[in-house]
Amino acid sequence: MIWKPNVTVAAIIEQNGKFLLVEETPNGVDLRLNQPAGHLEAGESLCEACSREVLEETGYTFLPVALTGIYHWRAQRNGTTYLRFTFMGSVTGHDPQRKLDEGIVRATWFTMNEIREKQSIHRSPIVLQSLEDYLAGKRYPLELLTSGVL
Repeated sequence: MIWKPNVTVAAIIEQNGKFLLVEETPNGVDLRLNQPAGHLEAGESLCEACSREVLEETGYTFLPVALTGIYHWRAQRNGTTYLRFTFMGSVTGHDPQRKLDEGIVRATWFTMNEIREKQSIHRSPIVLQSLEDYLAGKRYPLELLTSGVL
């Protein structure tokens, strides 16, 4: 049997003391709170995947500036293992008319207090952990990551 973790990316975007998160219904029913995030697709770099996911889930154009952390987590509900690369960066534009990905209820801005208060509906424990790492100043240069053929 071949085991492979799901490689995902996520973005931490802060403006005016608030963070951009998405309210989503990943199973079509239960509302969850998450950073803009998703799966790495064939042929793209981790940074490209992150920028694409932010656009698809929020309508914002995202520029990754640094890596906040790499997180390894196994979901109890289904046994799936995730390897998540979380980036911090800035938004450079917004298309409020853009149709968001299926399952995304809305993208909106939250304070850290609001995020902590809603911990029971976080998509995973990585949501809060990565934000705490960001607030602690964890930043790693994008040059740490290498894409393409060596």
